[in-house]
Order: sequence, then structure tokens, then C-alpha cells
Amino acid sequence: MGKFGKLVTGAAVLAFGAVVFFRMNQEEAPLEAIPDPTVRVENPVEATIELKTGLTGTVTAAESVYVIAAGSGEVLETYVKLGDYVEKDQELFKIDNLQLDSAKIQLDAAKIQLQDAQTNLNRMKVLYESGDIAAQAYEQVVSGVEAAKLQVKGLQLAYDAQVDATVVKAPISGRLESFSVVEKNMLSAGMVGVISSEGSKTVNFAVSERVQQGIKVGDPFTVEKNGLEYHGTITEVGTMVDMQTGLFVVKAALEDAEGIANGSMVKLYVTAQKAEDVLTVPANCVNYDDGEAFVYTYDTDTGLATKVFVEDGLVDAERIEIESGLDYDDQVIVSWTRELYDGASVVAEFAE
Repeated sequence: MGKFGKLVTGAAVLAFGAVVFFRMNQEEAPLEAIPDPTVRVENPVEATIELKTGLTGTVTAAESVYVIAAGSGEVLETYVKLGDYVEKDQELFKIDNLQLDSAKIQLDAAKIQLQDAQTNLNRMKVLYESGDIAAQAYEQVVSGVEAAKLQVKGLQLAYDAQVDATVVKAPISGRLESFSVVEKNMLSAGMVGVISSEGSKTVNFAVSERVQQGIKVGDPFTVEKNGLEYHGTITEVGTMVDMQTGLFVVKAALEDAEGIANGSMVKLYVTAQKAEDVLTVPANCVNYDDGEAFVYTYDTDTGLATKVFVEDGLVDAERIEIESGLDYDDQVIVSWTRELYDGASVVAEFAE
């Protein structure tokens, strides 16, 4: 080996020895202890959980009545127009009822006959009391007067009906939402308009069997229309499925809804399911293991987390019903960390 090679070998030996000496004399840094994870803890609370369902309904007047023309003829005058508010028994229009004249003639003739029969009865009564006529003859005259009275009464009713047919009046107070009567035009007997009551309105909608089983008469509901919110109560819940839709028909009363036109489609919300005054925990603290719900609780004596299986119920956006597995004095861990498992040592922060 040459002189240069010996120098290189010697340098390598010295360097290795220096490294070994450094490592043997270096102090190892102590391992830092990993702190227990901090979790937030709170007790279950009693609450009510409601599950609302959005539906579509149709708004109608609480009461709608047809305007009926009993007779036919030329329309002589109209006193209202489409969209007017009318009072009960307010005159709406008048027609030239040709049958009215005929009814008046028959009534007047019957009244004359009744007057003649009554005059004859007065004469017969004097003769009967003096014994100049037999009782049978007198009774026939009395019967004739009674028959004349009945005839007048019947013809009076017929005449009054024709008077009503001549001047048609509003059957209820409300808004005239349909009106097909035109002055100077001929009019046939039948339906000529619709009057709808104002104030409260009715909402008609259909629900599935699941929703139908969860609602009842008297339950509140909410309607949204044009950015406004209206409230009401359910008044009827159908018990028979509609053959065309396969749904159950529901009716509800809507309060203070003058701003919604009859026939409007609206979005409404009903409570389909409800759990009142039940034990609940935050929904995000419940986990599932093979479909079984569980939570972690905190043991104040040991400082450990315990995995507890529970039976869950209704759940909304914030809380979930716990039907069994927990009591109100349990300390439920409501926050999550990777270090959380059954038997984990944790530091608890109690919710106020």
C-alpha cells in the first residue's frame, strides 16, 4: 500500500471513531406524554321533536253558494258587477218575468172567488141559525170557503216564487266571484253566479297514509304564499283513500287569508310525526355500529368513556329521541375526536 493509501485509511478510522464516541456520549431527548383528549359533556334534556312535511294545497272560500235564477226572461236591470262584495238578500238583478203576470192574474181571481164564498157563507149562516137550511147544506158552504182559502194560499206561494224569480237576491254575504248576467240579454233559469264568503278560507290537500296516521283534527299547519306566512287548523281528515290518487283528502281552515285568492295553489307544512316531552340528545352524538345506535358517556369516577347502545326514535335537524338506554343524569359525550373509544381516558368539559 502506498503512502497516500495509508493516509486515507487512517483518516477513515479516525472519522468512524469520532462518530461512535459522539453517539455514545449524546443524551437522548425525553419522550413527551400525549395528553388525554378533551370532550364536551352534557346531560340528556326533555324536548319535543316534530317532523314536518311539505305539501301542496288549493285555497277555497270557507263557503261558496250558487246564485240561481228560478225564472227566465229578459234582464231588465243589473245592480252589481263581477267582483263586488254583496250582503245577504241584496238585490242582484231583475228580469222581465212573463210568468209573474200570469201568476198575479190567477191569484187575483182566486181572491175574488174566496170573497164571494165568504159572502155566501155569511148569508147561509143566518139561514142556518134560523133553521131555514139544513146542516148539510151549510157545511158544504163552509167547506167551499176553506177550499177557496187553500187555493189562495197556494197561488200566493206561486206568485211569491215568481216575484223572487223576477228580482234575484244574494243568498249569502260575500264576494261575487262569478256572474254571467248581462243587462238587456235573455236569461234562462239556472245557475248564473257564485258568491264566496270572505274572512276564513279552506285549504284542500292530499296526504299519504304515513302522514294521515300522524295528523288529527285540530292540529295546526302553516301556509306560505308570496313570501307571507299564514296559519290555520286541520278540520277534516279523510279515512278513505281516493281511488284516483291513492291519497287521503284533508281539509283545513285558514285564518286571516284575505290576501290569498280563491283557487290559488299554496305550499303548506303539517306535522307528520311528533314526540312530545321525550328524552333527547344532540343528533350528531349518536353513532351506529352494524345498524345499532350508540353514544359515549363519561364516568366521572374513572374519567373514562363508555360505549352505550341505545334505542333511537324521532330525529330532527338538531336533536334525536332516545327511547331507552339513557337516563337524564347520564353524562353524554356530545363532541367527537379520533381518540374516543370504549374505555378511552378523556378530559371532560361540562356544558353549562
